[in-house]
Amino acid sequence: MANQVEPKLIQPLFDELQKERFVTLATIDYETGGPNVSAISWVLAKDEGTIYFAVDNRSRILENINKNNQVVINLIANESTYSIQGQARVKEERLPDVPLKLAMVEVVINEVRDVMFYGSKIVTEVQYDKTYDKKAAERLDKQVMDAMKKA
Repeated sequence: MANQVEPKLIQPLFDELQKERFVTLATIDYETGGPNVSAISWVLAKDEGTIYFAVDNRSRILENINKNNQVVINLIANESTYSIQGQARVKEERLPDVPLKLAMVEVVINEVRDVMFYGSKIVTEVQYDKTYDKKAAERLDKQVMDAMKKA
């Protein structure tokens, strides 16, 4: 049975990407030409065809995207694993109203592919805990997500 492929986010995925969450991002390394995978959490679906994410503006991710804009976001949600492929570009060099120097990247989605292996489903989603000051983390997360929602 072939995995489901969609041209944009389905509603359950869009809903999951309305809050900070763990995803992985695959880019092409600008020096080696090989794959580079990063874990990020400041991610937001602007609409069914567009995802924003924020990263430190000194991140290797940005150098990779500037050289080759093809990216894949891996999302575990809706009892499955999804590969969201698209073209990325730096939309804002510096997010306003955020104390850290963060860039915002826009990903225009080409396809969303269910890549879960046959006959299985995810029963527990990834959870993580911030290891620094909880109140500071919550405040920063809110500032970043609010800035992306305004963009």
